[in-house]
Amino acid sequence: MRATKEITEQGKSNLLEEHAETLAELDRLKEHLRGEVDADAEEADPDLYEREKTLALIRTLENKLASIEQALRLVEKGTYGICERCGEKIDPARLEVLPHTTLCVNCKSQMERTVGMRVRPGGR
Repeated sequence: MRATKEITEQGKSNLLEEHAETLAELDRLKEHLRGEVDADAEEADPDLYEREKTLALIRTLENKLASIEQALRLVEKGTYGICERCGEKIDPARLEVLPHTTLCVNCKSQMERTVGMRVRPGGR
């Protein structure tokens, strides 16, 4: 199944904008970390918690950047807007809100339920 040209063009535009914003935020956070002085862990540094939060945010943004780059590859292949799991079209409203998604709502929900079942004791 091929994506429609309108969805692909709008998606590419949204993805490129989100890519630039994500890169800028990553650069800002990394620069912020570089500006900090390394503290001795034994001194119970009060800024340690903030550094850990910043590092977690950097990891999250790096994952988002990888998702955006994957979606851009799908644009180039002509399959942007098509669910990677079931092959159905992803709702354009979902792509508008989350342009780097590669799963439709149903497949994403199923995946999250499956992961949630594995995380809970007893698989309930």
